[in-house]
Amino acid sequence: MPTFSVPGAELDVELSDEGGHPVVQLHGLTSSRHRDRVMELDLGRGLSGTRLLRYDARGHGRSTGRAVAEDYRWPVLADDLLRLLDHWFPGEQVHGVGPSMGTGTLLHAAVRDPGRFAGLTLLVPATAWQTRAAKADDYRRDAALIEEQGLDAFLGADLAAAHPPATAGAPETVPDVAEHLLPSLFRGAALSDLPAPDEIATIGAPTTVLAWTDDPAHPVSTAQALVDLLPRATLEVAHTPPDLARWPGILCEDVARHG
Repeated sequence: MPTFSVPGAELDVELSDEGGHPVVQLHGLTSSRHRDRVMELDLGRGLSGTRLLRYDARGHGRSTGRAVAEDYRWPVLADDLLRLLDHWFPGEQVHGVGPSMGTGTLLHAAVRDPGRFAGLTLLVPATAWQTRAAKADDYRRDAALIEEQGLDAFLGADLAAAHPPATAGAPETVPDVAEHLLPSLFRGAALSDLPAPDEIATIGAPTTVLAWTDDPAHPVSTAQALVDLLPRATLEVAHTPPDLARWPGILCEDVARHG
C-alpha cells in the first residue's frame, strides 16, 4: 500500500479505482480500515464504479504516529484529510463517509473547505457539545488506566461494556493501535469536539446521518442535533442487525445521488 506523509506521521492509504465519483472513507477512534471491516462498518464494500480512497488515521492501523495527544485532535485529523484529498483528488468534489471520529474529522474538514464535499454520509456521531465533557473524562481515565495497569486492564473493562443492539452477533475486536500510542489517542479525543453549532449550520452538502440506539458514546441525540443544524440532512436509526446491514446500500444511494 502507498503511504502519504503528513506532519508527524506516515498514513497508510488504499485506492480502489474503478473510475467514477471520488469517495473518501474514514474510520473511528482506535479502529482502522481492517477493524471497521470486521465490525461491519466498512460501508464502501458495497460501492462499485467509484474511486474509493480509504486510509488509516495517524496512529491507527498501519499508519504511524507520535505519542503526542494534540496530534490526534479532530481539527488535526481534518488537516490530514484535506491534504490527502488535495493529493489524490485535486480540485474535485468528493463524497465523505465515516463513523464517530471519522464523522468529527469530516465535519471539521467541511467547515474549513465547504466546497470540497459533494455529499456526506455520517455514521454514529459521538458525544458533542453538552455531552462531550463527561466522555472526555472517560477518555482521560482510559489513558491513565492503560499507563498504570496496562492494556489488558483496559480491554477487560471495554469488552465487559454493553454493546448497541444493532451490533448483536458482531465479533469482538480490540484496538488496532500500538499500546504505547493509545493514551495519546484517548487524550487527543478528550481534547476534541464537533465544530460549533453555528459552523455546522454552514455546511450545505447533502448529508445522511446514520445512528444506532443504546450507545452512550454515540447517542442518537447527537445525530438528531446534527440533522436539525445541517440545511440538507436526513436521519436513519438502526435498532437491529438487519437495520445495520442496510447501511452500505444507503451509502451507494447517497453517492449515486450526490455524484
